[in-house]
Amino acid sequence: MRFKNKKVLITGGNSGIGLVTAKLLVQEGAKVAITGRDQKTLDSAQKELGENAIAIKADVLNSEERKNAMQLIQEKFGELDAVFANAGIIKQSPLGTTTEEDFNQVLQTNITGAFFTVQAALPLLKQGSSVILNGSVMSVLGLGGSSAYSASKAGVRAMTRVLASELGPKGIRVNAVIPGATKTPIWGEETPATQARLQAISRSIPMARIGEPEEIAKAVLFLASDDSSYMQGTEIVVDGGATSSPAGAPIYLGK
Repeated sequence: MRFKNKKVLITGGNSGIGLVTAKLLVQEGAKVAITGRDQKTLDSAQKELGENAIAIKADVLNSEERKNAMQLIQEKFGELDAVFANAGIIKQSPLGTTTEEDFNQVLQTNITGAFFTVQAALPLLKQGSSVILNGSVMSVLGLGGSSAYSASKAGVRAMTRVLASELGPKGIRVNAVIPGATKTPIWGEETPATQARLQAISRSIPMARIGEPEEIAKAVLFLASDDSSYMQGTEIVVDGGATSSPAGAPIYLGK
């Protein structure tokens, strides 16, 4: 098992990509700490993950909660081998109708929250450890109405390189995973309207389908493991070809 006796922190680990990543890590022998804001989903995740995980209620933007979370992790684990700064939110931000509050909330959660997660975890990260930031293909797609989210994820990609420069001399690797459209709770309830939207998006993806959270999680595990020991300040794009070869998508092939 690649992660036997390894300790990993995942923010936003109570659902979606974060929770699936935690499950795979536990299966491979890791001890995992997950954080989130919702106690109900944290309790559910704790039951799923079992005794090799701890679920901590903590908002990435609350300095006191971050501090308390790191103290608990230090007490339980002693140190960290990897951090997956996964917590994030998405809100539409069309020009002309978006409030400053909504815009700033997205930027603060997705960029500020990621930065201060890494900063808070730094004393626990040993030499040879790995930091993974969660980006998004939205940073390059130019999709209308997504200025806040797209800008925040572009910031995450830039910050990956900066943190790699800062933490590289300490023997810590920093990389990013860049998911495309993925089946997670972020899409809302599984209504006919949601299904129709996902089917439409699938036509713009060369692989003609939405990604599974396990497919993103496996890329995160690779970056967290020694298998990626010579990777620094870079990205793994997991998007079915949406950004690299869009001309191969069904919508452009008349399918």
